[in-house]
Amino acid sequence: MLMTMLSLFVTFVGIGAVAFGGGYAMLPLFERMIVDTHGWLTMTEFLDMLAIAQVTPGPISINSATFIGFQINSVIGAAIATTGLVLVPVILVSLISTNAERFKKSTFAQGIFVGLRPAFVGLIFASVYSVAFDAYVDVYSVLLFIVLFVLLKVFKMHPIFVIFISAIAGYIIYI
Repeated sequence: MLMTMLSLFVTFVGIGAVAFGGGYAMLPLFERMIVDTHGWLTMTEFLDMLAIAQVTPGPISINSATFIGFQINSVIGAAIATTGLVLVPVILVSLISTNAERFKKSTFAQGIFVGLRPAFVGLIFASVYSVAFDAYVDVYSVLLFIVLFVLLKVFKMHPIFVIFISAIAGYIIYI
């Protein structure tokens, strides 16, 4: 179990070290490492974890790390995964914030961020692609997606209501 906890920590330190751009940009890394590399979750469990991480308060990346760690080794696993995920970003933000003025004026730093933007968009699209194909269950899931998309984009319905509608529809259709 000690090696699993060490592997869990190292995995999440690695994800946190390179996954700039927010939780959605991290999802392809989560999927690759958690499902493909380590096999800690199946793809179905991963999608369920995303749903849970999405509806619970807090950032999706931290919620996901906590959930995955908990699945592996209860509270200790959750603490190890979450700590690993935030360790490098906390150190980087601390270093950047102490030199904020120099960092803002640095053309080198600005160039890095401009260059990283397309990568963030690519990571988010890769996540959408992967989740969309694995979330497809049947014609009802496609119809539900279309209805929910229209409610969000055309009728500008609040996302919280869309989540509740989706949960109720899922219960009615699939239970």
